[in-house]
Amino acid sequence: MPLCRLLESYGATTLRLGVIEIKPLKDRRVLTEQVGVLEKFDVILFTSANAVRFGVSFLDQKRDLTLAAVGPATSRALNQAGYRVAIQPGESFDSEGLLSHPRLERVAGHRILIIKGTHGRDLLQQELTRRGATVICAEVYERVPAIFSAAALEALQERFASREIQVITATSLEIGAALLKLAPLGVAPLGPGSLDLRSEFERAHWLVPGERVASGLRELGLKAPLLQADSAEDQDLAAALIRWRSSVSGA
Repeated sequence: MPLCRLLESYGATTLRLGVIEIKPLKDRRVLTEQVGVLEKFDVILFTSANAVRFGVSFLDQKRDLTLAAVGPATSRALNQAGYRVAIQPGESFDSEGLLSHPRLERVAGHRILIIKGTHGRDLLQQELTRRGATVICAEVYERVPAIFSAAALEALQERFASREIQVITATSLEIGAALLKLAPLGVAPLGPGSLDLRSEFERAHWLVPGERVASGLRELGLKAPLLQADSAEDQDLAAALIRWRSSVSGA
């Protein structure tokens, strides 16, 4: 995982816990039947690097399409696949930032295709529709909660007990919510002598990409201290963590 490698390069010890699994949803044939001719769309918008991963083959090597990407990671994925991105956020790397792009401000009468995963935010579709565009969504992957055994959760508790974990990174609200579901409020520890995992979650600092995720976690009942990065980009997350460590160490 690039973020883990980046943090380790700064001297951190990391533990990767995948609480969300990404699975393909539809093959290219199904998408083609659902969407129709790509050239009839004024803009084809990818919402994430995973949308590129599972949906880029749908472009069928057509290089003259107008592509949009929600953020730098999505743009990089398209570039690496050999495609040029015409529309991307200038500042905030999210749906709000993309919607502020001049080429998406006046889209009345335009046809826009959004390639995305299931259960994502509907802001792009809703706002572009409000602006007068005809919007079609093609869902190419789904996110499903990972299933952990009691032994795996006990091993995680042991890492907290030995104070090996001081910071929890949740790069999206969905990831944070899935993590909290592992230790719901009011649920007793796993067994005699075991830790209260939710209490450990509350004692750690949570590193999150901005106010939207922070507010969402608060609404879910999380009271732990939050470290807010400028975006979900790895460098911004690492920078926020470094600022925090410098502040607590007095450096």
